[in-house]
Amino acid sequence: MTYRRAVIPALVGGLLMTLLLWWAGESAQALQLRGASGVFDIDSMNELRRWLAPWSYDPSTLALSGAPAGDDPASGGATRYADLYRTALQIRFVTVFGVFVAGALLLVRRIPPTPGRTPATVLALWAWGPVAGTLAVALSAPWLIASRGNGSYRLLTQLAGVTASSGPVVVFVSLVTALLTVVVARVTAKGEEPAPRRSVPPRAARLAASVGTAVIALSLVVLSYDRVAAAIQTSFVGSGLLSEPGDLLRQWLLLGGWSGPGTAPLGDWLLYRSADVLVLAVVWWALRLLPGLLTRTTVPAVVTGTICATVLGLLTSRLLLTATDGTVDVWGPVHLFSRLGEGVPAAVTFGVLAGLAAFVTLRLTQGRETAESPEGSAGVSVTAG
Repeated sequence: MTYRRAVIPALVGGLLMTLLLWWAGESAQALQLRGASGVFDIDSMNELRRWLAPWSYDPSTLALSGAPAGDDPASGGATRYADLYRTALQIRFVTVFGVFVAGALLLVRRIPPTPGRTPATVLALWAWGPVAGTLAVALSAPWLIASRGNGSYRLLTQLAGVTASSGPVVVFVSLVTALLTVVVARVTAKGEEPAPRRSVPPRAARLAASVGTAVIALSLVVLSYDRVAAAIQTSFVGSGLLSEPGDLLRQWLLLGGWSGPGTAPLGDWLLYRSADVLVLAVVWWALRLLPGLLTRTTVPAVVTGTICATVLGLLTSRLLLTATDGTVDVWGPVHLFSRLGEGVPAAVTFGVLAGLAAFVTLRLTQGRETAESPEGSAGVSVTAG
């Protein structure tokens, strides 16, 4: 799909996602109405407030998005920092629009919603939404922290808390946005010659998927082990504004967290580990199919696709964990989705690394196979741009 055709659905999707997140943030005040307690129980209401707080212009929700709101309103502090808080939200919405449009433009061009590719396009756009939300929250974090009036206290810890606060609402908004974006893309693609599925050597695709999955496993299996994770959080010591960098490193390096069976029954421990296996299985299968889905195998396309595959794996694993740990029976049905959106910062970090590793492996393996068998040189074109 050409840029001229792809930019329309990308802009529509970015605008829709921004408007839906703004609407969700403004809806947070509805949970404070007297009749809301008759619809939701108190635990569900608190959970919904936490979801909507990062996108609300109401400063009273600031404490729900990761830290205390700062000064007492009676002291004039809330008024003093209100402009900073509004600036943070403006930066957040502009950034989520820009990041989603950039990713959607690339994905719609490289995985156009033609027959055979449409489900992959929807899933990729859905997974890109939480990435855009996380990056928007992270980039606007300094202004939000400053609006609390205590930005000089444990800055890196506050950055970690704000970065992890985009919330499950972004996941649901992204799903709606992905569906509409694909519909618009199919309309704009009418009359254009559909790009055929390219032939990729199975061995090269499997090897590239295995290498990329191994990079994801480095975070999910090695770094996320409790002793290694504890070392990451405590080994890096700073002072002043840069105190406790381990909290921020955990957000951007750890896709999960696990320990040995201990005193828990082995069956329960294996059930929890099945969620980690599910992440790796989803990532491997997505990377195995990715070169054949792309109209052109470039570094940005493979890296973006790998990030989306990692986020999809996290979404499925979080749902499995919530469905099996029994918290829904205690806290209510809203908590079934409370873990959606976790681990996205680390998915961005290791998705980039895994995508680069998969691209290099695919290029080297396919080049070797082409050299050994000149007849099979009709495979996918692999370029760096």
